[in-house]
Amino acid sequence: MNSTTHPTETRLDRIGIPYSIRWGFLGVLVFMTGNGVDSNIISPHLSAVLGSSGAELVATILTMYSLAALIASYLSGALADLFGPRRVMLWGFLIWAVFEALFLLAMNSGSVAFIFITYFLRGFGFPFFAFAFLVWINAVVPIERNGTAVGWFYVMFTGGFPTLGSLYAAGVIPLFGSGTTAEALTMWTSIGLVTLGFLIVWFGVRDPAGYGRLAPKDESSGQVIFSGLRLTFRNPRVLMGFLVRLINTAPEFGMFVIMPAVIAQNLGWGQSRWLLMTTIVYASNILLNAVFGAIGDRWGWVRTVRWFGVVGSALGLLAWWYVPHWVPAGSDWGYVVSVLAGVCFGVLLAGFVPLGAILPALTPDHKGAAMAMYTTAAGGATFLGTAVVAIVQPWGGNVGVVWAFVALYACSFVMTWWLEVNQTAEGQQATADRQR
Repeated sequence: MNSTTHPTETRLDRIGIPYSIRWGFLGVLVFMTGNGVDSNIISPHLSAVLGSSGAELVATILTMYSLAALIASYLSGALADLFGPRRVMLWGFLIWAVFEALFLLAMNSGSVAFIFITYFLRGFGFPFFAFAFLVWINAVVPIERNGTAVGWFYVMFTGGFPTLGSLYAAGVIPLFGSGTTAEALTMWTSIGLVTLGFLIVWFGVRDPAGYGRLAPKDESSGQVIFSGLRLTFRNPRVLMGFLVRLINTAPEFGMFVIMPAVIAQNLGWGQSRWLLMTTIVYASNILLNAVFGAIGDRWGWVRTVRWFGVVGSALGLLAWWYVPHWVPAGSDWGYVVSVLAGVCFGVLLAGFVPLGAILPALTPDHKGAAMAMYTTAAGGATFLGTAVVAIVQPWGGNVGVVWAFVALYACSFVMTWWLEVNQTAEGQQATADRQR
């Protein structure tokens, strides 16, 4: 059920940011900026701290951190349904701040086990904070603007992590000097950013929908915690939505594996231009998230996902792969054209944003459970993307990998026909009544 603490519609409401939780969007941006401070420095930093004897463990440490974030992505929605989003956001902040401090102390101690445990546990922090707020958004926003609100959430989420977080690190590290000491001191300051983001939400957001249980009162705690998994197995449409979200950004992470060597080495544009290309490509995605959310609210969520998200991203992916190979390698104008091809992929990837409105609309009485599966799929996309590369590249090469992702998008296209939902409040109430 929607709630609001403001009697009249404001300009923020009209552009898709619910007035009663407006400060939460800023809080997520600041929190995720703090979370993203170490995103581009943590791997080399750990390698330097652990030395040659422990450097081979860095990949394992980072993989286990991703696993923790994946588990927390599921639990964030389920726990928000059970205890309320506000309380789960508090837990997320406390977990992040405490274990970030312990992780930084662990690196000073040189204990690999201490580093491993503290960084793993820190991985539970940001999903609890950010994705619990996404549940709060879905509990508050009018159904007619749900897609736009989800889009604004991702503007803030990806704007902070890794974009502003990386820029913050690049600007602050030189203030402390250079080397691992400067990097460590910069990471200590990230706790201040995360704390500021939490305080903005804690004192700025008072909407009552986030203060208590959202799940039906007749369900036990165990039923609520496992409701996302239960919904996925019992409701084929939720399963379809989960799989479409899983496929959504998998090519993004796969391209991170195959494209650096292709652009920087094989085609001769160098590492700096590759990094610039990825920055431009994914900055374009950030800017268009809210736009495609609004398009979905007006043109239809499923239609937007199907034609802009699925078909558009597949064509954009092919353009990003083939255009750099068609232009003269190493040429300036060829690089510009290749960047524009990549931007097509980045922009159209935002066409998947309405999925964040579709899944909770499929099961209105279990929005937290639906969002648990949505955020789990978002985390799982990392593993799917790298898994496709690992499986296909040995026999199909990089071209085979690209076409494997296109084939997955084709599967998504078919599955979208099972995701149709009624985008009106009356339709949502009727859906809820049928499922009770």
